[in-house]
Amino acid sequence: MGIDTLTGLNKAAVFMICMGEEVTAKIFKELSDSEVRQVTRTMANIEHIPNYIKQKVFENYNEVQAQYAGLFVKGGEFAKKAIAATDEGSRTHDLMEQFISGTESRPLETIALMQARMVASLLEKEHPQTVALVLSTQHVEHASEILSCLPEEIRADVVYRMAKIEKVSAEVINRIEDALHREIGLVSGKEQKQLGGIDKVVDLLGHLENNLDAEIIEAIEESDAEMAEEIRKRMFTFENLLALDGRSLQMILREVNNDSLTMALKTASEEMKEKIYANMSARAADMIKDDLDAMGPVRLSEVEAMQQSIVKIAMKLEEEGKLVLGTGGGDELV
Repeated sequence: MGIDTLTGLNKAAVFMICMGEEVTAKIFKELSDSEVRQVTRTMANIEHIPNYIKQKVFENYNEVQAQYAGLFVKGGEFAKKAIAATDEGSRTHDLMEQFISGTESRPLETIALMQARMVASLLEKEHPQTVALVLSTQHVEHASEILSCLPEEIRADVVYRMAKIEKVSAEVINRIEDALHREIGLVSGKEQKQLGGIDKVVDLLGHLENNLDAEIIEAIEESDAEMAEEIRKRMFTFENLLALDGRSLQMILREVNNDSLTMALKTASEEMKEKIYANMSARAADMIKDDLDAMGPVRLSEVEAMQQSIVKIAMKLEEEGKLVLGTGGGDELV
């Protein structure tokens, strides 16, 4: 082992070994998993550290420390954590969205500056898969506006294809950008992007008006019932019933028998349970409370299935125009 042949990784490994396990553990907490793997592999090959190597490594450390004196920070991560710490609900969410929008590049970002109707006009003759990819690169508000402007006959197909997207290679994005370059002068993306997926679709549908979300989900259901069911589950959950007024909740409860309701309440929040109890007779509420106390462990999947059946009842009542819903979002024992 010669000082002239030591790489930066070698020096780091030597330094940490000489500092001891306790200090090294603290350093590891500040490193990424990849960095820890690299350093520990290097450490594994070290059996002896001559005194003069140890001395030179520490001298080198002192020199570098003096050269780079000051505060090292990951500014982006610091900003995100600071925004998250404001803990002000929708304002915190909006601030985070604005920060990410301003600091992280997005493929096809020029489309974000175009009017939704203009983008829809540009895309309406493209293949639905291409349209799905383009919408997946946009912020959900803009994507929902574009979707609303697209021809009715392709909306469901576009949303379905978005839900099936997971990751898209940079080459695919580049080809799309090249095809649209003459109209909108887009700049090619440089790396693989996380696009589409059901979460993106749920956000997008939640921004649509005039009951377009229900129409699109129904159209998707004709070709993929499982996909439509998953979208419905994520758009509105059992706990979202908490936001309903008493009259609407009572309307739903009239369609549910006590055994089903008891099962559904097994994992419900205390707030949800109290809201349910307050909208039924005292006798029925007491019966359900007693049944819950006596109920043993049940599979979480069974509880979720029962909760979803009640959500379906709520959605059916909404389709019939009897109430208005908002939107929200295994086998272990519970």
